[in-house]
Amino acid sequence: MTQLSSVRPDGSRVPIFPSDVRGRFITSRRVVFAALIGIYLASPLVTIGGHPAVQLDVEHRRFYLFGSTFNSQDFWIVLFLATGFAFSLLFVTAWRGRLWCGWACPQTVFLEGLYRPIERLFDGSREKRLKLAGSPWTAGRVLRLVGKHATWFAISLFISHAALSLFVSTHDLIEMVRQGPANSPLAFSWALGVTALLHFNFTWFREQFCVVICPYGRMQSLLHDAHSVVIGYDVRRGEPRGHLKKDGPKLGDCIDCKLCVTACPTAIDIRNGLQMECIACAQCVDACDEVMDKVHRPRGLIRYAAQSAFDGKTVQKVRPRLVLYAVLTLACFAALAVTMSQRKAFEANVLRLAGVPWVLEGTSVRNQFEVHLVNKSPHPAQLRVAVTSPVPAEIRIAEAEVTLKSFEDRRVQVVVTIEKAALRPGLDLQVTVDDLTSGGQRVKGLSFLFPKGP
Repeated sequence: MTQLSSVRPDGSRVPIFPSDVRGRFITSRRVVFAALIGIYLASPLVTIGGHPAVQLDVEHRRFYLFGSTFNSQDFWIVLFLATGFAFSLLFVTAWRGRLWCGWACPQTVFLEGLYRPIERLFDGSREKRLKLAGSPWTAGRVLRLVGKHATWFAISLFISHAALSLFVSTHDLIEMVRQGPANSPLAFSWALGVTALLHFNFTWFREQFCVVICPYGRMQSLLHDAHSVVIGYDVRRGEPRGHLKKDGPKLGDCIDCKLCVTACPTAIDIRNGLQMECIACAQCVDACDEVMDKVHRPRGLIRYAAQSAFDGKTVQKVRPRLVLYAVLTLACFAALAVTMSQRKAFEANVLRLAGVPWVLEGTSVRNQFEVHLVNKSPHPAQLRVAVTSPVPAEIRIAEAEVTLKSFEDRRVQVVVTIEKAALRPGLDLQVTVDDLTSGGQRVKGLSFLFPKGP
C-alpha cells in the first residue's frame, strides 16, 4: 500500500512548508489566480442590465447569469451546462492532466493566491517557518500567530460574504450587515459557518482536501494514458542522480538538491513518477529550471510532457478517448446553445379555474379559465393575449394587453361562451400570447368543455 507523503504511518498529518519558487509558471499562475479571484468575488457585485452578473435568488426562484435571467422553470437547462463542464473536465484531464487542479480550482486559487502569501508575510521563508514551528512559544511568536490568523479570518469572512451575495442582492447584504445579526439570524449563521469552514480548510486542512476528500485525484489513473501531458521527471536524462563533484563518475543531470520536493505543496517527490497527490501546479518545474540554470544545464529535466515522450516513444496527439470527450463536450454545449436560442423571454400557461368546468346559460355554454403570464426577461415586457375559436363564440378577456416588470407575473381571466347548436366533440380553443417587446410568441391549446347529450 502506498504511503501518502502528507500523512504519517499512524495517520497523523505531516505539516507541509513549501519553499518559495520563481519562474515562468508561478508567475503565470499568479496572474491567473488574480484574475479568477477577481471573477469569483466580483461576479455577484457587478451589475449587468440592472441585475447582478451572477445571482441565485433561491427564495424568489430567480437566477441571473451575465445579463440573462431565469426562473425555476428553466432549471433543467443547468443539465446541459453541468454535463458540458463535466465532459470538458474529462477532456482537459485526458489531454493535459490535472491542469484544472493546479491552475483554476478554487481550492488552489484561494490557498496559493491569498492564504499562503499571508503566511509568508507573517512567518517568512520556508526555512524560517520550519524554524518557527520548532521554536518555543514566546510573546513575539504568539503575536505573529494571532496577527496571521486574524488576517486569515478577515479574508475568510470577506469570501463568505461574497458567497452570500450570490444568493441575496448586494443591497440586501449591505442592509443585513448594517442592521446586525439579530435581524438576519439565518444569513448571519450561514456566513459565520462558511467563514469557520474556510478558515479551517485554508489554514490547516489544505492539501488534505485534494488528497483525502476530492475524488478527482483518484480518478486520474482512469483518465490518463501514456500520451496525456503531465508533469514528469526525465529519468533517462536525470539518472543516475548525485551531487556535483569535480572528480568522480559521470552522473545524470539531477544533482539531488531536492528543491523539487520542498517546492511541492503536497510534498511528493516527482522523481518517483506521477502520483495521486500531484496537482500539476508546476512548482517543481520552476524549482528545477532555476537549478539547471545555475549549473549550466538545459531546462526541462522536470517538465510538462507525456510519459511516451519521457520513454522516447511517439506521442499520439489524437486518441479515441480525446475525440469521444471532445464530441460529448461539444454536443452538450451545442444543446445548451440551441436551448438558449429557442428560449422565450416569458411563460404563458392556461389554467382552468377550480369548480364546475362549464356553466349552462339558456341556449349557451360558458367556460372560464385564466392565462398565467410570467415575464422572465431582465426588462419590462408588454404581452398581448388573444383567444380564437373554430366556431362562433363570445370571448371576453379581462386584460388583452399586459405590461409586466422583470419577473412579475399576472393572471388574466378569460370567459368563452358558445351556443349549444355550434358545439361539437373535439372543440379546441387556441390561446395566443405575443410579446410585443421582443417579438416572441406562445400558442396554447385548450379543449372547450360542455355537457354531453341534449
